[in-house]
Amino acid sequence: MQHHGRFITLEGGEGAGKSTQALRLARHLAERGLPVLLTREPGGAPGAEAMRRLLLGGAGLDPVAEAMLVFAARREHLVSTIRPALAAGMWVISDRFADSTRAYQGHGQGVPQAVIAALADIALEGQAPDLTLLLDLPVDIGMARARRRGVAADRYEKLDTAFHQRIRDGFRAIAAAEPGRCATVDATPDADAVAARIAALVDERLPAGVPA
Repeated sequence: MQHHGRFITLEGGEGAGKSTQALRLARHLAERGLPVLLTREPGGAPGAEAMRRLLLGGAGLDPVAEAMLVFAARREHLVSTIRPALAAGMWVISDRFADSTRAYQGHGQGVPQAVIAALADIALEGQAPDLTLLLDLPVDIGMARARRRGVAADRYEKLDTAFHQRIRDGFRAIAAAEPGRCATVDATPDADAVAARIAALVDERLPAGVPA
């Protein structure tokens, strides 16, 4: 029997633990007997991964141009990876999706939300997650965790505290405006506690799909 695919995204600022929790959630769903694809943005498809290197590199772009490039990568990700997996009945978990552009380029860099919405209309054709999990924590805690990862900081991580506070405020505003799609998760506890909360939320809001 094939289950209907579901699309789950994890969002949040730097150091929130999205990658760790995306992997933990994928394992949880697999234990429920569900087929799972774990992916990420920017990236998730060969062309999109090439654009990721440009976006996260040292050279900054005009904010509108950057938003356009993000959505170009997202379009590749959608048509090459996400939609085929959903059509095959897989549950897709993405570490970041369109809310990151609304928060980073919109709230963080000042790109008008109307511009972002227009780009989303073109690139996504109405595709939206079934559930978005916002991993929320204070900026100072998140940045301290990001520094402890021991990897070179990307250009977003190097920006000032005020930028990252705008990001957090942006994500919280998105979640408050769309409670049917979004669930906010306190990311300050340890990884096990956060994973347990996420698993409970997903089990409650997205029970295992009915056979197709």
